[in-house]
Amino acid sequence: MFAVSDVEKESEYTEAVAVCKASEVAENSMKQVDFDEDTSVLLVKQRGKLHAIGSKCTHYGAPMHTGALGMGRIRCPWHGACFNLETGDIEDFPGLDSLPCYKVNVSDEGQVMVRMKRTDLEKSKRLKSMAKRNPKDERCYIVVGGGPSGAVCVETLRQEGFTGRLILVCREPYLPYDRVKVCKVVGIPIASIQFRDEQFYKDNNIEVWQGVSAEKLVTSQKELHCSNGYVVKYDKIYIATGGTAVKPPIPGADLEMVRTVRDFQDAQDLFKLVTPQMRVVCLGASFISLEVAAALVSKVASVTVVGRDTVPLKAAFGEEIGARVLKLFRDNNVTMLMESGITNIIGDEEGELIEVDLLDESTIPCDLLVMGTGSRPNTEFLVDSGVRVNENGTIDVTDFLETNVPDVYVGGDIANAHIYGLAQSRVNIGHYQLAQYHGRIAAINMCGSIKKMEAVPFFFTLLFGKGIRYAGYGSYKEVIIDGSLEDMKFVAYYVNHADTVTAVASCNRDPIVAQFAELISQGKCLGRNQIEDPSNRQAWTAQLLQPVSKVR
Repeated sequence: MFAVSDVEKESEYTEAVAVCKASEVAENSMKQVDFDEDTSVLLVKQRGKLHAIGSKCTHYGAPMHTGALGMGRIRCPWHGACFNLETGDIEDFPGLDSLPCYKVNVSDEGQVMVRMKRTDLEKSKRLKSMAKRNPKDERCYIVVGGGPSGAVCVETLRQEGFTGRLILVCREPYLPYDRVKVCKVVGIPIASIQFRDEQFYKDNNIEVWQGVSAEKLVTSQKELHCSNGYVVKYDKIYIATGGTAVKPPIPGADLEMVRTVRDFQDAQDLFKLVTPQMRVVCLGASFISLEVAAALVSKVASVTVVGRDTVPLKAAFGEEIGARVLKLFRDNNVTMLMESGITNIIGDEEGELIEVDLLDESTIPCDLLVMGTGSRPNTEFLVDSGVRVNENGTIDVTDFLETNVPDVYVGGDIANAHIYGLAQSRVNIGHYQLAQYHGRIAAINMCGSIKKMEAVPFFFTLLFGKGIRYAGYGSYKEVIIDGSLEDMKFVAYYVNHADTVTAVASCNRDPIVAQFAELISQGKCLGRNQIEDPSNRQAWTAQLLQPVSKVR
């Protein structure tokens, strides 16, 4: 019987293929090789052992051989997703799927021989095994929020062996989707950005309640009251309800052509209004405003961004990079009015938006006003639930994402949580990557394991084809620029009063930000003295492959 079983397993794999000589893969190095004309493999040698995994990141397909290699794992060069070398499993985000993992050995002739599952041929992604629903398991876990955090949570629950009833409550009438793309591409179809199709959730016995919101949580009875009239008893619940875009209290903000963008429907409704003759104004120099401005400038008569700071994205990137972003937008025909604001939104007798008044008492014509002025946490339904809600609407959680109420977990944009790095107190960070990571950690802990949060904040944006990455968190007194801001090819090191680098940003200098994220995740730090010499600023990356010193 064992022999038959082994034969069956062996039949799942291809014949061994020689992909290169073993001498071509040095210790602590990566090499991409061709398995056949359609499939490439990433070889990594570490501690004398060869690993063979998928060569493309499962998020947006970045070439992993250009990523950041750490001890036992590798990070995507573009957005920081992290994969285990032994298993290919995804450990940090963005993304959902793991990398395929292949059989590898060295022949007597010194050739690296690779075998892969036939089902993995021409695939760059792998779905981890999902537990099946057991009708005898009477437990019910509920995940509230159909965003990136909730989507990861329900999958991880099944991957961690949960066999009870599993409900995903989605306020929007759509299956979970990639929110990063909603403002960047005009008219993108929802099916093209959904993480999974309807059949996936059916196959894995995940009940998806679309167009349903949570209205009240009664923790004393372990009940969730929903907008569809259902009251559901839960054993454990994960809440990741995100935020709602807010409009500042400006006269005229209620006019029809004054819009906010937070989700897919917001973006679709906005883009449907656009005409070539339209004069668009974007209030706020935030990521949302700038991404909308970049998406629309070639499709309308004019786009004007009105921001209160001296430069856009100053809070995120600082003055120098903000100034370069300002020039980038002006070079692409976006009018940038900085150190300004809107005091009045004016409509005609029919209620049609015609112009806006600015702080300097000037007036500019406006047919469509997009407000990128922040959001508020969707936690009103938790009032009087027993879960402690902060004044700003966020919720404090432990390092395991549990609230003050047992069996109630919270993550994503509404969580006030500790992060890995220099921040000592809890922080509220609305990053896509962090939201997905929260979903995974919460699910692992809900299933009875003990997993502490150890993610490093990582975010990214794409503006007029220029990708800017950023990893880390903390205050800084100085920004050290390596490279050329003018050429949009640079690394920015953010240094605090203790001469420690708290964050790193880059443009066209991958994988430096992913390397910094990996360094911090290893519990190491980067000092000013390590980056002061312009001729040797990246020498610190060698620390990634050094063992962490033991503390006595």
